[in-house]
Amino acid sequence: MVVIAISGLHGTGKTTAARALVRKFKLRYVCAGSVFRQLARERGMTLDEFSRYAERHPGIDRMIDRRTAEAAREDGVLIDARLAGWMAKLANLKILLTAPLEERVRRIARREGRRYKEVLRETMGRERSEARRFKRFYNIDVNDHSVFDLVLNTKRWSARETARILELAVGPVLKQRTFK
Repeated sequence: MVVIAISGLHGTGKTTAARALVRKFKLRYVCAGSVFRQLARERGMTLDEFSRYAERHPGIDRMIDRRTAEAAREDGVLIDARLAGWMAKLANLKILLTAPLEERVRRIARREGRRYKEVLRETMGRERSEARRFKRFYNIDVNDHSVFDLVLNTKRWSARETARILELAVGPVLKQRTFK
């Protein structure tokens, strides 16, 4: 069974990297962030508003995280989720992507065609909310990176270069699991 978990704060490039790995290795893709964004849209809320809403409604996170944990029991899957490294306990490889706040906000603002200051405020609010929720609901300290096999600061590399570095880490894991 092969499960790859990729985590990271907003704007670190985890979804871009995850999609590249899924294409390269023909893995099934599970993205918790897409579910969260869809739920926010359905309720007519911004991501910041929905994050605060989720603080008062723990069922939101539990539902998303339960789906993530269930997907981690399948073979040939890559899980792209803020908590993937903590929730996918059976993952063969746990990757954390990082980048400084300013870089992440710049990327998000450019991607979404929004103002830097607006994205900065929203991102900081979301991340504070998530840290509180994850600590309260799961006793997870999102600043404890000890569960990860690989931690990579994506500020140094382009999306293509980041994907290539991750391919070098994922390839041997997939080969190793295939022959057992």
